[in-house]
Amino acid sequence: MTVLNTILTVVFIILSIVITVVILMQEGKSAGLGAIAGAADTYWGKNKGRSMEGMLVKITRACVVLFLVIAMVLNMGIW
Repeated sequence: MTVLNTILTVVFIILSIVITVVILMQEGKSAGLGAIAGAADTYWGKNKGRSMEGMLVKITRACVVLFLVIAMVLNMGIW
């Protein structure tokens, strides 16, 4: 079972690096002065789920869920 533990640990480390990179690639949530004039309701603001930013959010969520599951499995100590 130590082989499985080693594999999960390596995947855990790689996943933590991927999460860090994906989070750093995302834009900030501050709208800036454009939100005062209503410039936040642009085409890209309405279709954010289909853009690169929306994809990064989905990747982040999936990676974090996988990260938490692997952390719980590694913490059980049954391996």
